[in-house]
Amino acid sequence: MGFWRGFTRPARYAALVAGAVPVLAFPAPNLEFVAWVGLVPGLLVLRHAPTGREAAARGWWLGAGYLIFALYWLIPNVGPGLLLIAIVMGAPWAVFGYAAWRLLAPPGPAIGRALAAVVVLPAIWVTIEWIRSWQALGGPWAVLGATQWRHPVVLALAAVGGIWLISFVVVAANAAIAVALTAAGPARPAGAVSPARLAGAVGAGLAVAAGPVAFALTAAQAAAPAAGHVRLALVQPGIVSDLNRRIAEEIRLTRRARGADLIVWGESSVTYDLRYDPALLRRLRALSARAQLLVNQDSIGPRGHTKDAILIGPGGIEGRYVKTRLVPFGEYIPFRPVLGWLADISRAAPVNMVPGTGAHVLHAVLPDGRRLTFGILICFESTFPDMSRADTRQGAQFIIYQTSDTTFQQSWAPEQHASLGALRAAETGRPVVQAALTGDSAAFDNRGRVLAWMSTSDRGVLAVRLALPPRSALTPFDRFGDYVPWISVAVTAIALLSWANLAGVFRRFRRA
Repeated sequence: MGFWRGFTRPARYAALVAGAVPVLAFPAPNLEFVAWVGLVPGLLVLRHAPTGREAAARGWWLGAGYLIFALYWLIPNVGPGLLLIAIVMGAPWAVFGYAAWRLLAPPGPAIGRALAAVVVLPAIWVTIEWIRSWQALGGPWAVLGATQWRHPVVLALAAVGGIWLISFVVVAANAAIAVALTAAGPARPAGAVSPARLAGAVGAGLAVAAGPVAFALTAAQAAAPAAGHVRLALVQPGIVSDLNRRIAEEIRLTRRARGADLIVWGESSVTYDLRYDPALLRRLRALSARAQLLVNQDSIGPRGHTKDAILIGPGGIEGRYVKTRLVPFGEYIPFRPVLGWLADISRAAPVNMVPGTGAHVLHAVLPDGRRLTFGILICFESTFPDMSRADTRQGAQFIIYQTSDTTFQQSWAPEQHASLGALRAAETGRPVVQAALTGDSAAFDNRGRVLAWMSTSDRGVLAVRLALPPRSALTPFDRFGDYVPWISVAVTAIALLSWANLAGVFRRFRRA
């Protein structure tokens, strides 16, 4: 089943290409409908494998293809390391390949296997996404559910079960279509439909209907009267290589922002430790006389190299958050003693940054006496549902992301990154904004609908007014967290144990 031995097998190339098809549903192509059918070609390739071993190998190739095409924009940073990432992180899809073969193999699934396919295959997919979302394994970029970011009705599923529930429903629709196309059954009169094929059609219909049902269930909470409003100004100066000129441009744009309660700069907007640069801190304090200022400090301090969100008011530094989840290879190299050589042949991190201690909220007191509580996370942290959920449960009324994305300007990455704000907004029921140094900056309401957007080709200030939900308002996902992945893990384990025929193994052991 070795990955490398597949170079002589055309069917595995087909699986590799099939893995790229659902990637078209992500930004920038934004062909969201492809996600609902894009896995069907891959499922058919897996179905026709001659053995379970070959199906697992094809599943591995499908997963590698998915990751290579979804993360192609990492090549400037990690170079050939992307191939290594795809091979290692694509391996869990071998389980998906084997499961697809067991449930869909010719002559096609009967009613029992048809029903199992619509549940087991999405459970395995979500389990894989959840496992690879752990920080130690890279993080949850290119989760299939993120493809639906422009559709508030489907995003309602995120309020119920997080991005994981969207992924589950999308994969279930693909599995149901594959069942409907391949289902077998006894000979029937002309025009009659086999029960298995009917189950596939019904399953696809239920998957499509899941979004509207979730939207209806969460409509009352989302429509609750706002507890207040806040006006934000997101500063996007664009690419300015000289650090002093960058700060000067950010100050110039900040002075243009009128009527804002809070002005937000992007990631790495300040490259000095403000504790040791009193002159710059005085200039920023002067800016905060009309509105408090949230900057991002990328500097080397007593703890080492960190990225800090710094809240500045008339009294100076009034709050701080240190980035906790660091970008693999970009801000640290996992297993540096083994993989450190990547820094010599690419733009991978020359030294590891120092992480913070976890998500927490900041508090700002406005000149009119209002007190704001907001979550602040940095760059890569927008991919992690648990961090925005933690901020919400600590009382955040809205969530801010600061990012840069300078390295990836001419790729799909900036739009993919900004689109994640829609998922986090829908999950938490909180408005979300992303302030990007070079784009894309964006703002979303509490259902994930786009309020404002500034692309990488734009420069200036993005002003937005957010309606704030009551602090006590919590979505089902806020309350119950990652129950969808846990259920998926249980379903996956039950399926694998049943296929392993452990009872037969135990009987043989006793006889021995």
